[in-house]
Amino acid sequence: MNERITILHTNDIHSHFENWPKIRRYLIGTRRQLREKGETVITVDLGDAMDRVHPLSEATNGKINIELMNKIGYDAATVGNNEGIGNSHEQLNAMYDDAEFPIVLDNIINKRTRRAPQWAESSKIITTDKGVKIGLLACTAPFSATYRMNDWIPLEVDDVLPNLLKRIRPKVDVLVLMSHLGIDVDRAIASKYPEFDVILGSHTHHLLEHGEKIGQTILCAAGKWGRYIGQVTLNISDHKIVDKKAEVVKTASLSESSGDATEIERYQKEGESLLREKKVAVLPKDYPGSWVKRSLLMNVSLKAIQFVTQTEASILNGGLFLDDLHQGVLTRYDLHHILPHPMRIVKVRLNGYNLWRLIREMEKNRNHLRNSIVKGNGFRGKVFGELVYDGIEFDPLSKSVSWHGQILDPGADYEIATVDNFIYCPFFPTLEIVGHPKYIGDRFLRDVVGDYFGAKYPV
Repeated sequence: MNERITILHTNDIHSHFENWPKIRRYLIGTRRQLREKGETVITVDLGDAMDRVHPLSEATNGKINIELMNKIGYDAATVGNNEGIGNSHEQLNAMYDDAEFPIVLDNIINKRTRRAPQWAESSKIITTDKGVKIGLLACTAPFSATYRMNDWIPLEVDDVLPNLLKRIRPKVDVLVLMSHLGIDVDRAIASKYPEFDVILGSHTHHLLEHGEKIGQTILCAAGKWGRYIGQVTLNISDHKIVDKKAEVVKTASLSESSGDATEIERYQKEGESLLREKKVAVLPKDYPGSWVKRSLLMNVSLKAIQFVTQTEASILNGGLFLDDLHQGVLTRYDLHHILPHPMRIVKVRLNGYNLWRLIREMEKNRNHLRNSIVKGNGFRGKVFGELVYDGIEFDPLSKSVSWHGQILDPGADYEIATVDNFIYCPFFPTLEIVGHPKYIGDRFLRDVVGDYFGAKYPV
């Protein structure tokens, strides 16, 4: 008995709703057309569907993303880091309350209960009309420190896949991994675990226009931001795969509808309106920001992250601030507008020698980074901008570093505050290697700055 199975997959949309109407029409329309021909169609999302950079995702804590996904009728979805660590424990638990599709996830457990999340399934088995069984497993990138700060425990894939494969592989004819792990990990899994027939990839925003075969496993990926939609075709004979093909559809090539622009604009305006309703402070004056120099907004933000971490020094970059704050009522919209980045605050402990080394790394990169375009790792701005210290001074002649006017003691310990992006980015390796970072998990940078203003200038 022969059968054709099509898997439609999306990934890393990151709340880029400007592509959503086309994606929705394509997924619904293609599924309908193929099913009318008697084919089986499975539709999945691989995570990072939401991103708090969009005001409506921020205002609804991602619930709008689930509402929109419900209208497509996904067969399954998994979790990316923007869902998993872009929300608090409670927000993530609540986000999937109204999901009309299963969330498959195998490598995150609840730190409080030591069990799988209440909203997650360990696997999904879909049986076609002709009796072919397709198994879905899913893993997400296990960012240990950041998941743990929100009371989740991420597990390494090698700690979960062997038992899962032993349990699920004998039950299915086709086994698919929904991966939010990145291309390098996907390749390693394909080599180490040939039991997978298909690996649907994401996280590193890679595009595999025609897939990539490793052994008998085909790796598939559809880029980022909804610019592409993935499509995998499996030809089955007597419950065995005889042919597999991967391709992508470029979203820009799909036809527009007259209502698309209005729909996209509505999402933006609704999010902005909801955020404007939430007043935070009443500012007595303007607080201008700047990418290229120290600013009033920078000064307040440096003090704010020191306050929340109980430290005496801090470091931020000017490119974080996308606009100025103005005198008058400060709302969550204003904060989201100037600081759209999903960045956590980090307290770092270094001895004097390593703090000196860190500042030397920063000074070496300063001129390059000032106008450097950077992307990813939580940064949603344009250029990195000027590095600014508070409580730390660097002498460019002697190359010495001082702490509140005193030369560093190489053997003494010092604590500074910054953002997690500084640890993830490749420019300051000392932070990750010896920084002993402690993540402040309950708020983003914009929330910390807003709380600081709210305490000083309450509504």
